[in-house]
Amino acid sequence: MAGFSLQQRLEQARRRQFVGRVSERDRLRAALSEPDLPFSVLHIFGPGGIGKTTLLREYGYIAHELGIQSVRLDGRHIEAAPDFFLAALGQALALPPDADVVGHLADRGERLLLLVDTYELLTPIDGWLREQFLPALPATVLVVLAGRQPPAAPWRTDAGWQTMMRILPLRNLTPADSRVFLEGRGVPAAQIDRVLDFTHGHALALSLVADFFDQRPEAAFQPEAAPDIVKTLLEEFVQGVPSSAHRAALEACALVRLMTESLLATMLKQQDAHDLFEWLRGLSFIEADRRGIFPHDLAREALTADLKWRDPDGYAELHARARGYYMQRVQHGAGPEQRRLLADYIYLHRDNPSVRPFFLWQESGTVFTDGLRPDDVEELPEMVARHEGAESAALAAHWLARQPEGFRVLREAGGAPVGFLTFVRLEATTPADRETDPALSAVWPLLAGNPPRGGETASYFRFWMARETYQSVSPEHTRLVLNMMQHYLVTPGLALSFVVLADPEFWRPAFEYADMTRFTAADFTVGGRRYGVYGHDWRTTPPSAWLALMAERELNMGAPPSRPAAEPLIVLSDASFATAVRDALRDFTDTAALTASPLLRSRLVLGQTGSDAATTARVTALRKLLRETAEGLQESPRLVKFYRALYHTYLQPAATQEQAAEVLDLPFSTYRRHLRSGIEELTGRLWLREIGNLEA
Repeated sequence: MAGFSLQQRLEQARRRQFVGRVSERDRLRAALSEPDLPFSVLHIFGPGGIGKTTLLREYGYIAHELGIQSVRLDGRHIEAAPDFFLAALGQALALPPDADVVGHLADRGERLLLLVDTYELLTPIDGWLREQFLPALPATVLVVLAGRQPPAAPWRTDAGWQTMMRILPLRNLTPADSRVFLEGRGVPAAQIDRVLDFTHGHALALSLVADFFDQRPEAAFQPEAAPDIVKTLLEEFVQGVPSSAHRAALEACALVRLMTESLLATMLKQQDAHDLFEWLRGLSFIEADRRGIFPHDLAREALTADLKWRDPDGYAELHARARGYYMQRVQHGAGPEQRRLLADYIYLHRDNPSVRPFFLWQESGTVFTDGLRPDDVEELPEMVARHEGAESAALAAHWLARQPEGFRVLREAGGAPVGFLTFVRLEATTPADRETDPALSAVWPLLAGNPPRGGETASYFRFWMARETYQSVSPEHTRLVLNMMQHYLVTPGLALSFVVLADPEFWRPAFEYADMTRFTAADFTVGGRRYGVYGHDWRTTPPSAWLALMAERELNMGAPPSRPAAEPLIVLSDASFATAVRDALRDFTDTAALTASPLLRSRLVLGQTGSDAATTARVTALRKLLRETAEGLQESPRLVKFYRALYHTYLQPAATQEQAAEVLDLPFSTYRRHLRSGIEELTGRLWLREIGNLEA
């Protein structure tokens, strides 16, 4: 193989190990061989580890054989925003940074295969890709999208895309193809049948078995009757690594988001980690990008869980070394690099058991953060009015005019806001500002008693909310909190920070855990609604010390505040109760969202569970109450139609309300009337139980 580059040798090795997927390969080869492409988009979907990335790599080889250029993008390396996607595509095409990418593709006149991997991470721009980017491409471009989820409904219901798109679910390899793969990897013939019975053709599992025999060629494979194939295989594999140093390298790689050679050396306290890093690179379940290497998601989860259980002290030590590595570089970083390092740091805390009920860390990529746009001046106050009323909306408009630079907007694919936050620079406010906004007049005595010094700043997160879920647990909420954390860590001279909460008691465990003090003296009322305030003095506990404290609490090295054994009952007005019931119906199938329902601390629910019941038990009780009360409507012939509307909208929901109306064979206006009546009837029955006029 003299004269071949390492890249060429890698490609040859990969092709030799590729087996099966005959129909999938034939479909692409046939399409690319047609004078006119029979379709423009091929959407491949399947679970993690099934082989999507490997198939896309094979598609690139097929295109090369046919003399067609291919370009591969990975959603893991692209921020989910149109500009970033176009920039990544332009870079892959070797275009200048300011080039018109779509125009270039239209002008080139040659066939192109565009491969987009890990498409599930590009969900925020799915609409933009479907409605703007893809329709603008010339007919010579074939796009392959590969992700874990099938195409969203707008793809499947659009008559045009029904014609121009093909959907390809990816399944496990056949027994015959699996056997060929194992034979090619040198797995002993006597062991293959046992391996096939264990892996069932799962691509990642097959690769792990092959790696197992690479490390222990004389071993007898003893499959266990375990539901998690990957976990079991990894346990077996780790036992056979070349040395304890190799094992430590593998565990370190699983802990962080992206592993580099320098980070590995730091985590293992070695001067030179090159050989270990290269060993990691060679493992079948380790992938690479331009910034580092990382294990497959399933492998990561299994390795991390095993380490935490088996060696908690070792886990804590690796965590501390990674934390120190990131924070040292954060302090010397700037701009996008600094934000990337912060994201890497935050990833270390993804499994924090004390805050996990309050955040959906894994869903934080469903929207992207942006600055203000002209339309936001009207849309954001409308969002505030919907959740907090007209008086609060007027105050939001005030700060839009006074400090627009403090607004951070979360956007979905088309650019519409799905949430926002704004911080007010307190030192830049005027007496008129403080007269206008009760929030500022309430917090000002705290600031006056402990004022920022010259060059210092104080931030007040005055408004923060998601469009649909307000301040409840949601993916948007998580992204808003991440923006707050970034502000805490990167704002020069930050002395004090405050944040407003509509339900401060619900969030007390999370905020106290995060060393945020409850300032009841700063509570205020707007539009008849009272708001609570938490804050932190960054001069007494600066960001580095604060992060260390969070890490200690995560690793159970300290004693973080805990939720009281018995939660206080809250008294809801009839209007608040009705709103809470509507929200609970909307979130009926979403456990995370239901954890934020005020009904969990109502007489209605606590009367069923007791005041010391766990959150999960109260969520279960709430679901049962909603379902049973709705089903009770069937006892009246007049109310059956209302129950059916509730059932197909919330209890066993159709994809859309329009589809629910179709299932019920009703005009949409009639369906909406039945749904409103059903909600009112159900709310009335639950209200009677809440106020004690109906026995449980």
